[in-house]
Amino acid sequence: MDQSTGWTGETACTLQAALRLTNEAFAEHLGVAVRTVAAWHQRPAMKPKLDIQQALDTALRQAPEDARARFTTLTRPTPVAPAPLAPEIAQRLTGDHHIGAALDWLDWHARWDLGTARAQVADRVTHLNVRDIRERGIRRARVTQRDIADALTAYYGTATRYSARYGDNTAHTSILTTPDWLDLNVALTGPADNITIGSGLPDDGPTLTATAADAAVTRIAETLALGTRITDNPLYRLTNADITPGRINGTFGVAPFMEYALTLDLLEGELVDALAEGRPTTPGALPLRDAHLPTSEAVHDLPNRLCAGGVLALTAIARPADHRGPADYLLLIQERSGHVINAARRLAVIPKGFHQPLTDLRGDAQLGATLLRETEEELFGRGDIDGTLGDIRTADPMHPSRLSTPLAWLLAEPDRLRMECLGFGLNLVSGNYEFPSLLVIEDEQFWADHGGSIEANWESANLRRYSTHDPDLITELLNEVAWSNEGLFAMLQALRRLNTIGGNRVNLPHIEWEISK
Repeated sequence: MDQSTGWTGETACTLQAALRLTNEAFAEHLGVAVRTVAAWHQRPAMKPKLDIQQALDTALRQAPEDARARFTTLTRPTPVAPAPLAPEIAQRLTGDHHIGAALDWLDWHARWDLGTARAQVADRVTHLNVRDIRERGIRRARVTQRDIADALTAYYGTATRYSARYGDNTAHTSILTTPDWLDLNVALTGPADNITIGSGLPDDGPTLTATAADAAVTRIAETLALGTRITDNPLYRLTNADITPGRINGTFGVAPFMEYALTLDLLEGELVDALAEGRPTTPGALPLRDAHLPTSEAVHDLPNRLCAGGVLALTAIARPADHRGPADYLLLIQERSGHVINAARRLAVIPKGFHQPLTDLRGDAQLGATLLRETEEELFGRGDIDGTLGDIRTADPMHPSRLSTPLAWLLAEPDRLRMECLGFGLNLVSGNYEFPSLLVIEDEQFWADHGGSIEANWESANLRRYSTHDPDLITELLNEVAWSNEGLFAMLQALRRLNTIGGNRVNLPHIEWEISK
C-alpha cells in the first residue's frame, strides 16, 4: 500500500485476500459493517473514514507474517515491460564501441556489476523527452557568461580571475590566471613550445558517488537520444605547468575522453541549470561541483585531478585595401553548434579544440600541433582527422602530402603564417586548462586565392566576419552575453596582441587586462 495516499477500497480488499477472510469475517475483524466491506468491492477507489483507516493499519500490523508477505506481493506494482528503443539508439547502445567504452568506464568507476550501466542507460533513455532536453538548452542559452562568472566568483571566493577593460566597458571571466601567465607571445613553431610527456598510461580515475554516477547515466542517455557525437579518443591531461613570458613548459599525461565527459564536463550544465531555474549555486548546492572541483585549491592541484583542456585561437586574415576600405585583418568568430558536447550555442574564436594526440603521443604534444590540426579540421574541411567521424587509421594524418591546399600554401613560406600562444589560465567552469592563441595569416594573397575554401565544420552553427577597422562592431561583439568563458579570454588577449603587431591594419578598442578577486 502507498502510505502517502492511505487506504482505498482496493487495498482494503487486498488485505482481506491476504488474510483469507470472508466479507463477514473481515468485517468482524475490523469492527465494521458487512455492507462496508461489500462497498469496497464495488467501489475500489473509495477512501475509508479515518477511524477505519486506523483499524486497517492495526489489522495489517498485527497480521501473521505469511499474511503480510502475501499482502506485499499482491500490492507490488506489476512490472511494466520497458518501451522498445528506437533502432538507431539500440544500434549505438550495442554496437558503438565508443558508447561501449563509456558504459564500461561507468561500471568500473561506480563500482557496479558489469552491464549495470548499460541497463540503466537503456531504461533512462526510454524516459527522456527530446523536446524537454531541447527546451532546457534554450533556457541554458539565456544564462549569460557574466551570470556564470558571478556565480563562480561567489562559489570559489577570492580566486584571482581574468578581467579586461575596453573603453567604458569591463569584461569579467572565471579564468584563474596570474600576470606571469599573460601576454606570453610564444611562437608555436619553435623550442619555446616545450611540452613533455610524463606518462602515456591513464591513471585509475575517480570513484563516483551515487549522484555523480546517476549524472553520468543521464549524460550517456541524452547523448543517445540526441544523436550527439562522442568518442573515447585520448586527451592530454596537464599534470604540471611552468609558464613564463616567452616560454611554455608543461608536463602532460593522458586520460580517456570518457572520463572527462562523464565527470568534469558535467559541471557547466549543473551550474547553468541552477542559474536558469533560480536555484542556489553556493557550496553544498551543486553536488557534482562539490565532488569534483570543490575549492580553488582543488582547481590548482593538477597532479591529483583530471585537468583536460585545449588550444583556441582568434584567426586574423590579412586583406588588401579595396572598395570596402583600407587594408585590414578579417576576424572569424564562431557560434558553437548544438551538436557539440560542450559549450553549445556559445560564441568562441575559431579554431578551438581539445589538446589531444592523433597518432603520435609525443610528437602531437606541442600546442602548435593541435592548433594546426584544428585549423585543418575546423576551417579547411579535413574530415579525415576528425575523430568523431570515425577512427583514424593514417600513420601520419598531418604529413605534408596530406595537407589541404590552403594549409600547404601557408606552410610553404615561413612568413605567411604566425601562430602565437598569448596566455594560460585554468577555467573554473570545468577545471580545464586554456591556452588562448592568435593565428595570423600575413600574406594578403591568401584571401584572394583561398578565402573561398574556408568553411567551418559541424562544430559551428555559423561563422561571423569582422574587420579590424570596425572598433564599434567589435566592442558590441565583446559585450555580447553569449560568449563561452574561454572564448572571451582568448578574444581579449588576441585583440591586445593585434593592437601591438597589426600596424595600420588595425583600429581596435584599447584593451587592458586586470586580475580581480
